Amino acid sequence: MPDDTVTVHRLKTLEPYFGAVADGVKPFEVRRDDRGFQRGDRLRLVETSQRDGTPTGREAEYEITYVLTGGQFGIEPGFVVLGLRGDGDG
Repeated sequence: MPDDTVTVHRLKTLEPYFGAVADGVKPFEVRRDDRGFQRGDRLRLVETSQRDGTPTGREAEYEITYVLTGGQFGIEPGFVVLGLRGDGDG
């Protein structure tokens, strides 16, 4: 019987990058490949202050639609580019 559990990855994201994803102009994230990201997982972004790294209170959640692993196309090994879809509502 398949496991229908969806993994939610909660990640801190600095203000300008969070804003770009939330505004829909950056439908991807580049991250270290340290969490076993999979297509269909959810990415919960937590906006953090550039000044002191504290959470601003804004959060948004997206579906991972594509995982491009490093070591190809100029992406460093040990990193992934994650395609994202969603309106940001958690």
